Amino acid sequence: GAVVTADALHTQTDTAQWIRDRGADYLLTVKNNQPGLKAKLKALPWKDVPAVSGVDTSHGRRVRRTIKAVATPDWIEFPGAAQVLQVRRTRTTTKHQPDGSKKSKRTTEVVYLVCSIPPEQAPPEQVAAWIQGHWAIENRLHWVRDVTYDEDRHQLRTGSGPQVMATLRNLAISLIRTIYDDPATTSIASANRAMTRRPTKAIKLLTTP
Repeated sequence: GAVVTADALHTQTDTAQWIRDRGADYLLTVKNNQPGLKAKLKALPWKDVPAVSGVDTSHGRRVRRTIKAVATPDWIEFPGAAQVLQVRRTRTTTKHQPDGSKKSKRTTEVVYLVCSIPPEQAPPEQVAAWIQGHWAIENRLHWVRDVTYDEDRHQLRTGSGPQVMATLRNLAISLIRTIYDDPATTSIASANRAMTRRPTKAIKLLTTP
């Protein structure tokens, strides 16, 4: 009875079959690790398909998501596949320049998905909500690690060092989210800055039962 959403790593026919065998449905993302399937999906006549759009303005950026859906073509080999979807994300970020002006940057990403629920039971609006929920979880996990803690550029690569640092970051994030209480801070980043200025806050988080 569940709907399982998964990123491209799990977009495999065996995974789809495993989910279906247990009475669940799936929504699987197709990216560059499936180049043949992605190329075929890209070649579908999407310009003739009606679209549903929505705008998100969180994290200091504006993201418009446009989703289109069509019934699954016969050549799709995923067990139980009922529809395929195209999601276009146009992200606009605005930065303040030293001279007081603003500079905007726009990027566009297009991804494709395979879903086992037919369009009449899961219209684009519903699938869009599932996708948004999946991305919200990813952003909650990866945005903080990739952007706030700049994990991808960390230089520690040997031995158990990467695992130790990942554990410490997870500990810091969990403590801030669960027990750090300061009305002046509205994000993980602002909490980090506050504790940088007052290290006793961090010590208190680690030592208070």
